[in-house]
Amino acid sequence: MDIISRAEWGARPPESRSTVPWSKRTVFMGHYSAASATQTPRQIQDFHMRVRGWSDVGYNFLINSISGAIYEGRGWTTVGAHCAGHNTEAIGVCVIGKDQAGRQDVSDAARRAFKWLYDEANDRKGRRLTLLGHRDRGNTSCPGDEIYSWLKAGLPLVGSSTPQPQPPTQRPAPGTPIAFPLPAGWYFGPASGPDYSMSGLHERYFRGRTDRAWLREWATQLSRRGWSVGKGKRWLGGAGNDGIYGPEYRALAEAFQRDQRLHVDGLIGRNTWNAAYRNPVR
Repeated sequence: MDIISRAEWGARPPESRSTVPWSKRTVFMGHYSAASATQTPRQIQDFHMRVRGWSDVGYNFLINSISGAIYEGRGWTTVGAHCAGHNTEAIGVCVIGKDQAGRQDVSDAARRAFKWLYDEANDRKGRRLTLLGHRDRGNTSCPGDEIYSWLKAGLPLVGSSTPQPQPPTQRPAPGTPIAFPLPAGWYFGPASGPDYSMSGLHERYFRGRTDRAWLREWATQLSRRGWSVGKGKRWLGGAGNDGIYGPEYRALAEAFQRDQRLHVDGLIGRNTWNAAYRNPVR
């Protein structure tokens, strides 16, 4: 899954921020916005900053309760404002929507997104974080009975007890997996983007290689998967695999994201990178 960045959803710049090392992260905490699923992250941010007086949107991440879209809030390493007295230890994830009695308000897609974030947090921590609802640490009914019961049940997903075998037409991804080379929240994208958008134009170094070299590596991996990539070919046919992000790399990334059923934005973040190295070839 891909996380929709702050730049993509039009976040205001934070008025201040404080980072926290992963050694202090011990809790993964669920929240609920108690508002319509049509409420946007920007509306929530405006409320938190203008009415609450906080420096930014309070949560580390937000998830739409219907579509399952994941939005970057304060991100993985910034202290949130979601639970007084427990923000340093906890990563706060808000499900945008209402908790109405007698119905499932949080879609299976949203539940899968929440569990994906939880699993990602555990991978980053190197061990399992304690899974809590806001009411476990505060005098509140948040995150609502539906989400709270689901959290306490261990995040069961529809069909999770009977995993489906992969179709016989699939084969493992070729080549040796390479970890995403950029810091958390960064991506390969246009030079006109924010500071964390690496275009290859200025050749910044990450893990011993330039961003230009890493971008070429990602496109090369797609060619190993059977994509026609390179000068005069179906993808990157004009300039070739030169490692400088532009319309051709964006078109290739969008096509690959559609093929892998990822969020389609043309930006090569952690999930789009990992899909090239880890997802089976159909």
